[in-house]
Amino acid sequence: MPRVIIDTNVIISALIQKSFPFLIIDELFLNDLIEVCVSEEVIAEYFAVLHRKKFLKYPEFVLQAEAFLIAIEIKSLKFRPQNQISIMNDVDDNKFLELCKECNADYLITGNSNDFTMKEFGNTKIVNPREFWEIYNR
Repeated sequence: MPRVIIDTNVIISALIQKSFPFLIIDELFLNDLIEVCVSEEVIAEYFAVLHRKKFLKYPEFVLQAEAFLIAIEIKSLKFRPQNQISIMNDVDDNKFLELCKECNADYLITGNSNDFTMKEFGNTKIVNPREFWEIYNR
């Protein structure tokens, strides 16, 4: 079973629209076809982004999204990265690479092609949601 890390932008996209990010969570993760790996830092970022001012204007959305994030947190594999990595221009993105290394992830799924310009990090392939969906469904 593929072990994946899902960047925050993909999680938020899954909450907003029924496209590839939603399919990855709904059809693959919730049906136990992939393992999602998280750390305390990653979960904290998921919630922090959800509580930004632009989302707080929609309290019902926030409540549903919080329930969704709690389900992800409960069902995911939890790791505590032991090694710090400092290679990303956006230092907040380093936590995802630290998690990749710690859990030996197969994929990091991100929509952030501006910062994640490399195709791989160690054994982890860095792909966007559409690429992951297409790889998984070959």
